[in-house]
Amino acid sequence: MFNRKLTDKVFTWLFKAFSFTGTLALGAIVIFIFVQGTEPFLFPTARTLRLVFERLDSVTVNGIVHENPRGFIELPWDTRRINIDFINRGEEINLVLNLAPKNNYNTTLLLPVDAPEATITYPDAYTYSLTYPGTMAGLNQRVHIILPEPAYNIFDFVTGRAWLPTDDKVYGILPMILGSFFVCLGALLLGVPIAILCALFMSEFMPKKIASFFRGGVELLAGIPSVVYGFFGLMVIVPFIRNTFGVPSGSSLLAAIIVLSVMILPTVIMVSEKCLKAVPRSRREASLAVGASKMQTSFFVVLPHARSGVIAAIILGFSRAVGETMAVILVAGNSPQMITNPLQSVRTLTATIALEMGYAAERHANMLFSVGIVLLIMIFILNGFVLVLRRRGGEE
Repeated sequence: MFNRKLTDKVFTWLFKAFSFTGTLALGAIVIFIFVQGTEPFLFPTARTLRLVFERLDSVTVNGIVHENPRGFIELPWDTRRINIDFINRGEEINLVLNLAPKNNYNTTLLLPVDAPEATITYPDAYTYSLTYPGTMAGLNQRVHIILPEPAYNIFDFVTGRAWLPTDDKVYGILPMILGSFFVCLGALLLGVPIAILCALFMSEFMPKKIASFFRGGVELLAGIPSVVYGFFGLMVIVPFIRNTFGVPSGSSLLAAIIVLSVMILPTVIMVSEKCLKAVPRSRREASLAVGASKMQTSFFVVLPHARSGVIAAIILGFSRAVGETMAVILVAGNSPQMITNPLQSVRTLTATIALEMGYAAERHANMLFSVGIVLLIMIFILNGFVLVLRRRGGEE
């Protein structure tokens, strides 16, 4: 008796500890994502202005001499005038840069430069490069002025139509939001009716031994990796769409919808079938007793009675569709553009994160976390909407 009580207490304590640890880890992950994702909308990328010099042995910046400058030379963010002195081909160069505030975040804008010998280029939206000819070809001297990016406007982020993170520093995710929505909606419209009909047939009409065989096949489909579905879509569905519709590339919204609709079938079928089989036998017998056919009983008695479970299956299928990455990357084309027909290339939010997180840095990386926040919010809103419908259906 003592050992049993002790065992119960130990396992109870272990369950509580694991539950608390899991909840704490999940909360920490969500907080980390939100902190990283909201930073670009609250703060500029830096509170200093940075200078980088190439092939300069000695340079004087605002009266301070820097010998063999390597790395960044940082100046206060409120600097409005920069005097740079160095030697180019035996002549002393005095470079005067005038800076002016661009907005309330103290980001600076480079004004016209009094440097007739220099070639001014713009590697990206917030970097200016001045190139002076060297004594030999390929030994040009360069001065790079790196300005801090201002806090990004969240409205421009959500409604922007251009995604150019490397050069222009433009982060608009509206095409990806619509792409994710259309892909998931199309997959649900195509896959859910097929899945529910399959579950209803296996539950109500198919003999038990044959249903058990097909159930094993459906479970096997659920265990296939998503990359295999994507490879199948790339080798079969994409060429079929290209040849059938005469488009340059079959990688399109339609291909992504077809692949995802196939991928959500096992989840929706298995959950729906279990809910349909859980309907009391007395409901079926009562319907048959009043003269309804088996088909009428299945559609008008069994299916409505299992409605809440079927909706739960649809929620799981939607979660599978909206979170899918690899299969969509292989067949969707991944062009961040506003689409006007299902034969155009599309990019989803998850594909954007997977494709760019490997090389993204600083603000670009934080913006990908912001994309993750938008994805979470979309899932919460849509799942909440479906749960409300489920609750109302249960009350009715």
